[in-house]
Amino acid sequence: MAVCFNARVKSPCCSVDRKCKYSGHAVRVLPVRILTVGKKRSRGVQLLVEEYKEKLRHYCNVDDIQIRSNPKNTSNEKAQIEGEDMAVMQLIRSEDWVILLDERGLDIGSEQMAELIGDAGNTGSSAISFCIGGPYGHGKHLRERANVTIRLSSMVLNHQIALVVLLEQLYRAWTILKGQKYHH
Repeated sequence: MAVCFNARVKSPCCSVDRKCKYSGHAVRVLPVRILTVGKKRSRGVQLLVEEYKEKLRHYCNVDDIQIRSNPKNTSNEKAQIEGEDMAVMQLIRSEDWVILLDERGLDIGSEQMAELIGDAGNTGSSAISFCIGGPYGHGKHLRERANVTIRLSSMVLNHQIALVVLLEQLYRAWTILKGQKYHH
């Protein structure tokens, strides 16, 4: 079954014919904020991030925010998750549309990602905030705050890889929304 989104509610929905196609209504462009918990990025990953941010600037503003993970020498995994959770929550504004990336999230394709981005522009939100968790994932407060939780893969991805995959999918989503030829 295909998964579609109605950005006005927290749950997925499907059209009557179960086809998930972008409806073609006008898209209000929202700035994108990507909040990533983790260690310092490798040079190669940073080059890819800059490349996709440059491509995306033709469609939307992308703010890439890095949040250092709590030191792993903490003996309490729960304390580490809660600390990272609070650090991310402090950066999320009340009017943000929050999309959590988690391996337990909804399994969506590129067309559904485009639909999600397009629909989020019609929610009255001022920005879309994507959250990529640290080594132990997201905490309770962030999970409760999220409007939607999606996954990029059923496998667990390193935060650096998840960021690059997310940026590529955002670029692909915008080319779908604009009817351009990047996506088949």
